[in-house]
Parts: sequence; C-alpha cells; structure tokens
Amino acid sequence: MRKYTYSCLIAITVFLVASCTKDFEEINTNPNAPNTVHPSLLLRQVIYNFGENMSYEGFVAGDLLAQHRTALDFNLFDRHALKSPQLGGNPWPIFYKNLRDNEIMLKQARQSSTLKVYEGPALILKAYMAAGLTDLFGNVPYFEAFNGTEGEVTPVYDSQESIYLNTNGILDNLEKGIAAIENYTDAISLQGDIIYNGNLQSWVRFAKSLQIKYLLRISAKVNVTSQLQALYDEGNYIMTNDQNAIFNFTNTAPNSFRLAQLRVGDFNNFVMSETMEDILTNYNDTRINTFFRPYANATSGEFNGLLNGIDASSTSIVLANYSLAGTIFRENTATLNANFITAWEVQLALAEAAEKGLIMANGQTLYENGVTLAFQYWNATMPTNYLTGNAAYNATGTTPLQQISTQKWIANIINGYEGWVEYRRTGFPQLRTIAASLNNDLIPVRMPYPSEEEALNSENYNEAATATDGNSINFPVWWDE
Repeated sequence: MRKYTYSCLIAITVFLVASCTKDFEEINTNPNAPNTVHPSLLLRQVIYNFGENMSYEGFVAGDLLAQHRTALDFNLFDRHALKSPQLGGNPWPIFYKNLRDNEIMLKQARQSSTLKVYEGPALILKAYMAAGLTDLFGNVPYFEAFNGTEGEVTPVYDSQESIYLNTNGILDNLEKGIAAIENYTDAISLQGDIIYNGNLQSWVRFAKSLQIKYLLRISAKVNVTSQLQALYDEGNYIMTNDQNAIFNFTNTAPNSFRLAQLRVGDFNNFVMSETMEDILTNYNDTRINTFFRPYANATSGEFNGLLNGIDASSTSIVLANYSLAGTIFRENTATLNANFITAWEVQLALAEAAEKGLIMANGQTLYENGVTLAFQYWNATMPTNYLTGNAAYNATGTTPLQQISTQKWIANIINGYEGWVEYRRTGFPQLRTIAASLNNDLIPVRMPYPSEEEALNSENYNEAATATDGNSINFPVWWDE
C-alpha cells in the first residue's frame, strides 16, 4: 500500500521552493503572524465549531433520519439517498476538521508544562467526537488520522471495535482525560472553555457521563456491568440541568442558531413529521408547543405532521397545512443550546441499564427523573398526569425499554444524529416506512463514506467499502450487528 506522510510532502515542497528562490521563506514570512495557535483559542474553536455545525446537521439531516421532522423539497436525503446530501447530511469533514484541531491542542498540552491543563479536556473531546464519528460511519480512519505533520495522508480504516476498546481509543481516552485532570496540580486555569468556564471537576463529571453512555452503547457486544455499576455507585456524573455539557446560542448573528441566519425558504422547508405528531399527541406532550407551531390553516391551534420522504417532483404540498419548527429554532434561539450531553440523557441511560440488569438500581425512578429533567431542559411544563398516563413506565401496551427509548428520542431533537443512532441501537420508537423511499423501504443503519474519500484515499476506501457491502447504508456498525 502506497502511503505518504505530511512531513514527506512538506520536505519535497521545501526542496522545490528552495531551488527556485533561495530567500523565498524569509521574503514570504510575515514576522507579525503567529506560528502556532494557543490552545485556549483551539478549545473555544473546537467546542463552538463542532457544537454549532452538529446542531445545524441535527436539524436539517439528523432529524430527517430520526423522523422528528421531514423536508418538503431538496429532500433526497429524507428519501434515504444518503449519498446525495443536500442542505445537510455530510458530517464527515466536521468531525475530521475538529478532531485535527483538537489533536493540535492535545499535542501542545503534552509538550509544554504551562499548557498541561488542556490535556484532560482535549482527551475528553477527542473521545466524544470519535464516538460520534464511528457511530455514524462504522469503521473509519482514526489511529493514523489526527497526527498533523506526523500523520498519514492516506490513513487506514480502523474497526469500530478497536476505536472503542483499544489503547488511545474512546474509553481509554476518557480514562486518561479524567486522570489528567485529577493529577493536575498547577495553578494555571483552563481558558477558552465555553462549556464549563474552566471548571475542571465539571469536565470530570462530563467524562464519567460519557462513559455511562458509551458503555451502554456497546453493552450488547461487551460485558460492561461492573464498570457501569461502579460509575452509578460513585455518583459523579451529570445529575441536574445546571451541570449539562452545553453552550447557549444567542438571538443575534454570528452566534445565533444557523437556521435563524438563513433565508426563510430554507427554514420553511422543514415541517413536523407524522411520526413525531403521533407520538407527542399520544403522550399529550406539551413539548409540542416548543418544538413546533400550529399549522397556519389550523382553526384552533392544532398541529399537523407529514409522512417523511415525499417525492417532491410529483407531490404538491401546501405549507400552510403543516407545522413548522418552533420559534426556538429561528426567532428566539437564545433559549436553544448546542448539546453535548445532559442530565436527562444520563438518567435515561441509567434507567435502561437498570431495566436490563446491568446495574442494581430502580429503573422507574431513573426514568421519571430523566423525563422530568427533559421537560425542564426544553422549558416546557410537564402535565401532572404525564407519568401515569400513556408515558408511564409500565403503560399498557408498551414496555419500560420502549418508553425509555422513546423519551430519549423525543428530547434528542436537533441533537446531531443521536435520535437516529439510538433508534438503530434500540429499535424504538417504531419509525414509519417513508412515502417514496430510494432505499427499498429500509431505514438506513449507517452513514455512507463520502465521495471525497474515494478520490483522496482510494485504496483504503475501497477496502472499507468492500467490508460494508459496497459502502451500503444498510450494513450495520459493530455494536449493532
């Protein structure tokens, strides 16, 4: 296999330049420009860039796959032609750009004692983004992919199992990130932290919450009972909404949610899905007023959803007959967050672990805590009978695991691709067969590798594509096999 390193390419370039102009470097170097970026700026940039981009992706692509909402036009992605992303649906460069920048920060932290404070957060963010990447695509370039000038231009694709379990993988980096913070004794504070304002113990709690999430995610493949029980017993995970790993959008550009900055036609392209309408209506769920607006032609403030995946070329839709996204996503984005992980997600994960016998705990109590926290998170008032009606833990005609997964699905709206990922893992809630499928009426179970990989990393891409039945969106990832 033919490989080139960045350092080799740089050496070749320097040789050629030197042969043309002896003083080229001196002449073309700006003495006032910095040679490196301080990790405080990188930390802020990685957190914001990843959170903002994945929140946008969550709205225009992730919510379509999860059937939270549907698209009226430019909707090949909604019809499951995932190799034809339109308004969104190609998160690959978002992951790799931010993982690259995060690796620069991590390297700086390990090379300089005065920057040591950044090591723990950088490892935690690396684990978080790597998990998101591999959970979408399966096997991906990882161990060779983020080493800057020392890395491979054409890195191999590593197995998802190794990315989760091997040294320097997801779970290992979370452990190392926690240790780096707990062993840090210097007085230099963490700057650029728009999640926790430099509070290192909050980062530890963030990491332990991610451990719960990822151990549960792989629990069908690996025995994680002892690790989960130890985390639950210790209790040092996110428990309240004021501990959430989030940052707030604003009401004004450039830090408002992106759908507030785009033309109204892009915003109006997305309406409530029929799947979401039925579930929220069945639960008498007041969050419907936050997530969506009554449709314009409604007579008494009703909501109406549309079946996902219409054929826009042959189906005429009257926008006024369907519910648009709520004001939180456009006019009032100051109440919206970029969400990394929250108290409600952790409580619902623990409820699932308890129900499956992975931890000794009361699953119903954890479930009810999680639902209550989710209503608080979305600034909605929970009906007094909500947890004793159709949303009850042991409601007739359903199961606790179905209720847990459905509540997680509801609250995960616009949270990247999490609603779809959790559906793939649990099978809940039951999604509909879409109107005009371009995938033989199958719900996809992975994102396809993007076309640029085939062009830029062809040998390794071809091997990975072969291993996924021709880069098929119907080929499950490791933890879903």
